[in-house]
Amino acid sequence: MKRLIFALLLPLAVCAAETPSADDQARFLAGLPPQEGMPLSDLARREEFARHARELDASWADVEKRQLGPIRQWMRETQPDLAQDVSQLLYVFSGPDFLHAHTFYPNASSYILCGVEPVGVPPDVTRLGGDSLDHSLRNLRQSLQAILSFSFFITSDMKNDLSANATKLSGTIPVIYTFLARGGCRIRAVELIGLDREGQVTAHEGSKHPGVRIDFTGPAGQEQAVYYFCTNLASWFIKQEPGFKRFCEGLGAPNGFTKSASYLMHLQEFDMVRDLLLQRCTTLLQDDTGVRWKDFPRDVWSPAAYGWYPGPIARFQDKYQPELAAVYKEGGIPPIPFGIGYNWRPKQSTLIVARARRAPPKAVPVAE
Repeated sequence: MKRLIFALLLPLAVCAAETPSADDQARFLAGLPPQEGMPLSDLARREEFARHARELDASWADVEKRQLGPIRQWMRETQPDLAQDVSQLLYVFSGPDFLHAHTFYPNASSYILCGVEPVGVPPDVTRLGGDSLDHSLRNLRQSLQAILSFSFFITSDMKNDLSANATKLSGTIPVIYTFLARGGCRIRAVELIGLDREGQVTAHEGSKHPGVRIDFTGPAGQEQAVYYFCTNLASWFIKQEPGFKRFCEGLGAPNGFTKSASYLMHLQEFDMVRDLLLQRCTTLLQDDTGVRWKDFPRDVWSPAAYGWYPGPIARFQDKYQPELAAVYKEGGIPPIPFGIGYNWRPKQSTLIVARARRAPPKAVPVAE
């Protein structure tokens, strides 16, 4: 009887062992081939995957040489404390841009990302049979094209590329998976979550702030996590649904980061998220689309400028900051060896590193 039970259970055990893990899925989406005999190895032998891997290899080699490598070196040389900091990172208006969050802050204990792009569901690439494999992988590459070329997502394009109707890879999770795998991280656990009005972690379904938490091991072996929440950061929405704001207040004293933020925090309609950064963060690294230069309270904050300020691109020409332009015209501003934000070309990008001169706010534990 024992032998019979063992014989019946063995196929189930083999099947379970061959079920791709979240890390297996991420490496596949990132175009990183699995070891022979491992889950997804058969699917990885298809020409559609080979083409996906070749194109992503070329794209990553380019962005690594042109931008990511220079960012890491610049951070180590000019902001070494931030490059080593294990504090949490709050990246508002980020979308699923884990790529730049991890490049600027490789040692953050957790990354809190947010945007209007839907969360989606953890992908199952075993469902990508037939023609859907090529279609889904091509759409994933297309959704990554803007951020790898220009350093920012085009939200409307990404919504179309990764919509549930366009592909079996929906939402932001496949993009974050790709960045994690290409960044040398290994996924340990994935959980769909939500936030209630008090900022406490709750069920994903029905939440006004649906999200995902991904626990991973960083390249150096450290345990880290990335959160992504789909939420509206307009002040009218925060007043009605304060859950995300309260979650962020519970972080204590995170570092802040933002770029390519459509100059939303220049507007009165987004004053609450601007004030959240100024009141809770200990540092803020941003381009000129974040907090306006003149809005940093000088009795608390010390902002420093880097790079160059050519002014906003044509679409946002009314967001020109004369106070910031005057700082650059005085001269003596240190250059940066990479492009970032809307003015993504070399020697055209603005970067501001602001540091708060006050005791850091205390963290409020968040129940999970």
